[in-house]
Parts: sequence; structure tokens; C-alpha cells
Amino acid sequence: MWRKIAKYFNRYPKRRKLAQKLLEYGLKVSDNKIYCGEIELSDSKIARAFDVDRRIIADTIKTINDEKDLQKVFFRLKPTCHLKDVATEMSWGVIEIIPEDPSMPGILADVAKVVADAKISIRQAIVDDFEFSEEPRLFIVTEKQVPGTLIPNIRKINGVKAVVMY
Repeated sequence: MWRKIAKYFNRYPKRRKLAQKLLEYGLKVSDNKIYCGEIELSDSKIARAFDVDRRIIADTIKTINDEKDLQKVFFRLKPTCHLKDVATEMSWGVIEIIPEDPSMPGILADVAKVVADAKISIRQAIVDDFEFSEEPRLFIVTEKQVPGTLIPNIRKINGVKAVVMY
């Protein structure tokens, strides 16, 4: 996906950086504005947060508005709540998978099967996109703490390089 989008920004590294951040955070472009869900964000605060000039924001929005393929993506983005950082406060478990090859299919399905076989429900699974995350991970948040006895079973899964549980 990112390669299709990035081609529109290849000549403009700062616009490319901003477009990547919009995707990463699920920030939508609509009506010449940037939104987090239904909340309109100010250009000046976005510029500060991503260390770009406000003109870069306007130029990036214009590029998105001018290209139908970009509109199809950026007009539909939504932010996602990532539960991994609050899991311990809720007495939930977190399994973090570091893949050998993040493009390998089946890792999520195989880890989910190990968890399900242990009679543990999964509350959330989030996978970092390997095209624009330097070190993509799979995060699985479970209804309760996961026993350490599952680590060897998860480590055996094809494509799993390492497992971290917390």
C-alpha cells in the first residue's frame, strides 16, 4: 500500500513524511483539513508535532485532494485505540511477536490458535505495517495474563523470531 501512495510524494520528502504520519496515526483528510476521527486538528499543531512547516501541510492536503487514488485512502482513515499500553492496568495480557519476515502469512493465525487452545480470549490484535514500520510487530492483547508456558509453543511457530509477554 505505502509504495502506491509514496509515488505521489517522491519528489517532496517532507510531504512524504507527513503523508506517512497521517497513515500511521489514522488521520483523515477532508474539506482541506486534517481530522482525528471527527476532531479537526490545527495546521500549526500538526506542523509542530511532525516538525514540518505549515505550508507543507497545505501542499500535502492539496496533493491528496488532487489525486483520486489518494482520496480513496486518506478520506477514509480512522484512528485506532491500541490497548497494549493499558493492558497491565486492566489485568490483561500482552503478547508481542517479533517476526523473522513480517510479510510471511499465517503468523497471526498460528499465534491466535495457540492462545485459543489455552482457552484465553483475544481482546485485540494489531499488526504494524511492514512497509512503513522499521521493526514491525504483532501485538495481541488477551483477556487475562498469558502463562509463560505458552512461550515455547509460540516460539515454534514458523516465522516467529522472538516473543515478549507482559
